[in-house]
Amino acid sequence: MNFHQLHIFYTVAERGSFSAAAQALHMSQPAVTMQIQALEEHFGTKLLNRSTKRIELSEAGRILLPYARKILELSRETDAAMAAFSNMLLGRLQLGASLTIGEYVLPRLLGPFGRAYPDISIMLKVMNTSQILEEIAGHQLNFGLIEAPVEHPDMVLEPVMEDELKLIVPSGHPLAARPDPVELQEVLTYPFVLREKGSGTRKVMEDVLIERGIDPRGIRTIMELGSTGAVKSAVEEGLGITMLSTSTVKHETALGLVKMIDIADASFRRNFYAIQLRSALLPMSATTFLTYLKEQRQ
Repeated sequence: MNFHQLHIFYTVAERGSFSAAAQALHMSQPAVTMQIQALEEHFGTKLLNRSTKRIELSEAGRILLPYARKILELSRETDAAMAAFSNMLLGRLQLGASLTIGEYVLPRLLGPFGRAYPDISIMLKVMNTSQILEEIAGHQLNFGLIEAPVEHPDMVLEPVMEDELKLIVPSGHPLAARPDPVELQEVLTYPFVLREKGSGTRKVMEDVLIERGIDPRGIRTIMELGSTGAVKSAVEEGLGITMLSTSTVKHETALGLVKMIDIADASFRRNFYAIQLRSALLPMSATTFLTYLKEQRQ
């Protein structure tokens, strides 16, 4: 058995045919078949059941597949770790990020990463979670960064960063003059300007309220807006209060346009998640970037 044979076996299993695997690996189909046969001879058992329609894993093949995936992932992680010392990491990274991450969190991280790995080119798409999932499934993105966990049978989630939402009020609001923290029940007596339903930021707020036995539908919401920038502008104008990530209002807070307030009896902390196809092996550039993001939370 060798690493090359495991890689071929994994690709055949995931692609479902020798021809598709040969195309992905830039090999001839007979060469792929020969390597699979060599691997089967090594283990002394059939790994794949051939049929006219699609390749299916044998019982032994199903057992081998997760081990092959782990070995290939570990190999890529090893290459990424060693590349940091050789400074020879190359590649193109295609990722999607939801609005808060893409517009407010990643920009401050991309600069240092680009200086550390100048030969990795990054293509970032800022879009909503459903669009990210669609493009990952279509192999247009290596992975995505999203604000709230989602369930998808073909994808796997991993927490990579941490974030916190805080109450944001206009500078002239009654709560702005009060020493914080303030009580949640008092906060809920004021009108809110919120992101649209389904946004990651809103979901975090609503989940915390539900945990405390509060129906989010009871919030006095006077406006729903489709971007964080629009929400901030509405709050600055005194139209209502909101809950936003602290990373999105640093500029406005520094200028005194809004004030961030702690809530005494509720914490709105969350993770940001990386999401990718369960069957996909990330390129070394993606593995390196995810490792970098995780290091920022330490």
